[in-house]
Amino acid sequence: ILLTAPLRGVVVLLLVGFTWLLASALFGGDSSLSVRNIFTAEPRPRRYKCGLSAPCPPKHLAFRLVSGAANVIGPKICLEDKMLVSSVKNNVGRGLNIALVNGVTGELLETKTFDMWAGDVSNLLKFLRPLHEGTLVFVASFDDAATKLNDESRRLFEELGSTAVKELAFRDSWVFVGAKGIENKSPFEQRMKNSKSSNKYEGWPESLEMDGCIPLRPPLES
Repeated sequence: ILLTAPLRGVVVLLLVGFTWLLASALFGGDSSLSVRNIFTAEPRPRRYKCGLSAPCPPKHLAFRLVSGAANVIGPKICLEDKMLVSSVKNNVGRGLNIALVNGVTGELLETKTFDMWAGDVSNLLKFLRPLHEGTLVFVASFDDAATKLNDESRRLFEELGSTAVKELAFRDSWVFVGAKGIENKSPFEQRMKNSKSSNKYEGWPESLEMDGCIPLRPPLES
């Protein structure tokens, strides 16, 4: 008997289904679930920028920050599905990992790391002092981010909207997004205290992960 192409396809599907039913019956599987999976693929969870669970509103930037894990796994800074800072990009370092972003356009301006264990805090001060109004500042810690911080550096971060930096201590985990000229405290900040009783790793607290949507600023009036 000659079958047309569509009919041959139907026969093949029926044979596959029958074979699956037979195998499930023999080996004790859930035949109804198995057959259903043959004909209907399970929908995959939709992925949004930087792995967010929902899309950001228009004129907002999607971001995700991950602090370093102990002194082994480096931090990550993702913005609009672009990895700005990561070990893969080979631009992470012990201390503070910072990305500067134009708050009007969302354009990356610069990334830099500052060693807060053996480095010179004056380099951090020179970096933060001249920031322009509206500049977004993304910060992720790695290993130790606090030992070399002084009063002025902490004050500069407070002016960017941080409330945790004044208490930031040796090997604390810290992620933060602030902005030059912010009027209120930033809603994007987390700190995990280094504590022997609660540390996830020996000598270090667990890594922090934070994501969200940051509104772009309207262009500054000239």
